[in-house]
Amino acid sequence: MRSFFGFDTELSTLESSVKIEPSRSPFIRGRMDVILEGEQIEDLIEQVKKIELAGSTFKVMYVKVAGPDKVDFKERRRFEREVGLHIPGEPELVNPDVLFGIMNVNERWVFGEYHSSEAVWLNHQQKPHSYSTSLSTRVARAVANIAVPDPAGVKAIDPCCGIGTVVVEALSMGIDIVASDVNPLILPGTRENIAHFGYETKVTFKDIRKVTGSYDVAIIDMPYNLCSVITPEEQLEMLQSTYNFADKVVIVTIEPIDSIIGNAGFEIADRCVVRKGNFEREIIVCKK
Repeated sequence: MRSFFGFDTELSTLESSVKIEPSRSPFIRGRMDVILEGEQIEDLIEQVKKIELAGSTFKVMYVKVAGPDKVDFKERRRFEREVGLHIPGEPELVNPDVLFGIMNVNERWVFGEYHSSEAVWLNHQQKPHSYSTSLSTRVARAVANIAVPDPAGVKAIDPCCGIGTVVVEALSMGIDIVASDVNPLILPGTRENIAHFGYETKVTFKDIRKVTGSYDVAIIDMPYNLCSVITPEEQLEMLQSTYNFADKVVIVTIEPIDSIIGNAGFEIADRCVVRKGNFEREIIVCKK
């Protein structure tokens, strides 16, 4: 079985380095688990005749690939009908038990079960507390995905959690994450944001340099606004401390910090840039 994803932007390309459920990602529109393929649409038609649905209803949907699609609306509907008519089972156009997708990729036809995405992250935009300098919920969700693509058995920490944007997204995806921040004034709002969406986790008042324990991954949005200007020396101390309690770190920064990352002992595994107008943030994945 193979999977094809729909992606958008440089951040989603970094996010796509692992298989992620569509509902976890703000960039992935859906996932298709490919079970059949052929050079011509007729090849698929012959193969779908052998599908066993065990009484489940189905629907066939033509999936458009990224970029220009030369297949117009009428042609897409024709492909859906031609393939669907040869599937042994009961079609259901409104609420099918199984949604199949067909698409043309690199001059080949593929067919499989399609899983559409739900924009869960949109609900998190309406937080009781927010700041203009916080990550958007969309970027925060993608960063959490990049940090923890598979939550099973993974312990995560956000030691510079701010108002909790990343923490909310991580918790909504079943990630075991705790949070802390050096600013005691912000933490009541952080806790209220988390509780507002029905989530729970430990949020403590703590300097990152005082964090103890052991975590699989840390997510750090480096301080940068007027209220939290830090020097390169302080940035190095932060990352050196992170090296002591986390095996992997995903850093969000607006400044070049490659040399600081190296001096802290981490190696850069991957990176991308997120742009909003003229404002840029860099997402850097680092490992020991």
